[in-house]
Order: sequence, then structure tokens, then C-alpha cells
Amino acid sequence: MSAITRKGAAIAVFIFVAAFARATCAQSVPDFSLRAIDGEAVTSQGLRGEVAVLAFGASWLPLSRNQMESVKKLADQYAGKGVAVYWISADSENPKSKNFVSDDQLRDLARKYKVAILRDPDGALSRKMGIDQLPSVVILDKQGNIAAAIGGMDPNVNLTTQLSARLDKIL
Repeated sequence: MSAITRKGAAIAVFIFVAAFARATCAQSVPDFSLRAIDGEAVTSQGLRGEVAVLAFGASWLPLSRNQMESVKKLADQYAGKGVAVYWISADSENPKSKNFVSDDQLRDLARKYKVAILRDPDGALSRKMGIDQLPSVVILDKQGNIAAAIGGMDPNVNLTTQLSARLDKIL
């Protein structure tokens, strides 16, 4: 392969990767309706016009509790700035499931960590969004597109700082 052909192939690969990354970031979130533990529904359509932070976790997962603390700090930091922040429980609503968590248990968590909690029973929405590990965070822009996603959580990284940097770019 000549140097010109290799250079052309490298440029083509770069353009493909850049286009793929751009398409992935502009991906629209699937329509959803999640139930808050107070009984209200939060929908993808209802979030349009504001930036939304969706922090997916499970109550039994120790890293999710760290995530809740970060989500609370983030909600406080961006209060009144058009940012909705939710912690989304992937715990089961089925009492026969080994991962069952009642609304009362989630209300206790909401009081303890002072976070707004939504239910995504058994991780249905997180799977639709391609989330393959918990905890994870997805940030939606005002048009309902996925603007940023962080899969997993490094306990040695300040999640609030990491998310703030991404939110500041979106706002």
C-alpha cells in the first residue's frame, strides 16, 4: 500500500470515527415514563427544555450510595439553573425478586441522601439506553439528546466535579 493510500485510509477511518462519536453523542433518548417514589411520573417529554442528569444505580450497591451523595451535591450546585437531577433505582418492584426494594425503603434512602428517586424496575430503561453497568450517569441536553454518559464509577474520582465539567459545557 502506498503512502498516499495509507494516508487516505487513515483519514477515512478518522472521519468515520468522528462521525460515529458525533452520532452517538447526539443520540435521542428513547421515550420513557418513570414513576417517582411519591407516585408522580417523570417522562422524557416532560424533561425537554431542561438539562437532566439521570444517575442509574441499585440500592444494594455500595458505589450507588457514593453516587447518591454526588448527585445531591450536583442538585444543590445547579439548583435554579434549569438542571433536573434524579437518582434512578434499577431495583425490582417484584416482592419475589432477590433484588426487590419497596417504595418505603427508597423513601428512606431519599430522606437520608436528600435525592429525588425514580423507579426503573429491573433496569428496563437503562437497558434501552445501552447502560451495561451500575452505577452509571447519563446527561440529557435540552432537546432530549444524550449529551454525556459515564459508565461505572471510580471511587477515587470526584463524580460531582466530573459531572459539573460536563454540565458547564452543555449549559
